[in-house]
Amino acid sequence: MTVPRGHVETVVVDGQEHPVKLGVWIMNQKVRRAKLSADKLQALAGLGLPWAQEG
Repeated sequence: MTVPRGHVETVVVDGQEHPVKLGVWIMNQKVRRAKLSADKLQALAGLGLPWAQEG
């Protein structure tokens, strides 16, 4: 999965729209992968992020 850093998704919660900077969030997770729990890395790998599988 490749998401551009500037990509924004709109999430609707209780009828209100909230912009989520998905590209920035993914890049932050990648930079901090050494600090992520095994469960979080496994979940990200399951979403198709190959860097989450690296040991």
